[in-house]
Amino acid sequence: MEENFNEQETESSEVAQQVSQAKPAKGISGRFFLGLLIGILISNLFVLVLMHYKGKGSFYLLNGTVSKKNTVLTSEVKDKIRLIESSIDQNYLKEVSDEDLANGLFKGMVDATGDKYAEYYTKEEMQKVQESATGIFYGIGAYVGIDADTGYPKLTGIMEDTPAEAAGLKAEDVVIEVDGEDVRNWELSDVVAKIKGDKGTQVELTIYRNGETDYLKIKVTRDEVKSPTVTLEMQDDGVAYMVIRQFEQVTIEQFAEKLKEARDANMKGLILDLRGNPGGTLDSVVQIARQILPEGLIVYTEDKYGQRNEFKCDGKHQLDVPMVVLVNENTASAAEILSGAVKDYGIGTLVGKTTYGKGIVQKVFSINDGSAVKLTISHYYTPKGNDIHEVGVEPDVECELDVDKYLDEEIDTQYEKALSILKDKMQKGDGQ
Repeated sequence: MEENFNEQETESSEVAQQVSQAKPAKGISGRFFLGLLIGILISNLFVLVLMHYKGKGSFYLLNGTVSKKNTVLTSEVKDKIRLIESSIDQNYLKEVSDEDLANGLFKGMVDATGDKYAEYYTKEEMQKVQESATGIFYGIGAYVGIDADTGYPKLTGIMEDTPAEAAGLKAEDVVIEVDGEDVRNWELSDVVAKIKGDKGTQVELTIYRNGETDYLKIKVTRDEVKSPTVTLEMQDDGVAYMVIRQFEQVTIEQFAEKLKEARDANMKGLILDLRGNPGGTLDSVVQIARQILPEGLIVYTEDKYGQRNEFKCDGKHQLDVPMVVLVNENTASAAEILSGAVKDYGIGTLVGKTTYGKGIVQKVFSINDGSAVKLTISHYYTPKGNDIHEVGVEPDVECELDVDKYLDEEIDTQYEKALSILKDKMQKGDGQ
């Protein structure tokens, strides 16, 4: 089951993997910055859940058969399409390709469902969707933004153990050229596309670096890059602070590694931060839930025929320390599945604001020409049967993020509340 991150997934999610997330600073400032940045990125975007199948391209493949209920393409409709096409060809000011007109027809049919989550993908768009779902891409491993003053791209952070780090690129480097092309005033997505490429190929960046007397020309060999979706900070008192930014396939392994690291460091309590988490793949969140939940249901889905599909946990790896989960209005979809299950089982305290409220499932139907259609096919429910769609998951302890207090004193009030509750649990030996 796959979950897309937003309505602009063909562009924005790709950018988010390599480009648009500035590397956060350490400490409370970094925590707030991360939540605020992701919140801004998704505040006006829709988050989606998609069914994941083991088929061509890991999505369900349509075999080309057509339903008997084929009432749309009547002779009258076909004639009208031809008339509109002819009118565009003869009268429209600009040239429009046959391919663009055809894609417009396909997209229009899907839009006619009225489902804001439904979408038609061209072959190229579908390839980007599949890449974004894995959290793995081929590039250099640098975060990039556009400098508002100069119009040039600027490296806002460098991922660890990546080609960008190995080549000596640094945060605050300004990118003047990519492979000899001046990139001033380029769209961010175009910069990303230019920097990314096949594994083993090289890209040359012309860099302005403060303090250097001349531009630097740095060649970077592209390689597989895994998005860092999980971070961990350990405190001296045994408090583990873990952030899950989104649920991708790489998140399963990253979460397991960070959880083991926390346990090896004598973790006595866990703060799990899901603020601003827009979702990800259902497989990812289910696998992560199995590492901390008790035995029982994690989530279940029901389609329009009443068919139920259950995802369960055997309880063999239930978390054995107190836990607090931070959520907010931008905690969505797969992140709501995990927070909803934690709340239903009472194994942790939810702190923050009511979550986004996205409780429906989409499935991607890949067509044999490489294009695809995404449609809403079912609802999902928490272990206790709660339908959170357009309702959200309410926190156990409601707490506003005081932005002014952060700006004046760099204090994350939601985190401080979560820490206070967790320490009280730890003192009482309370695992609930």
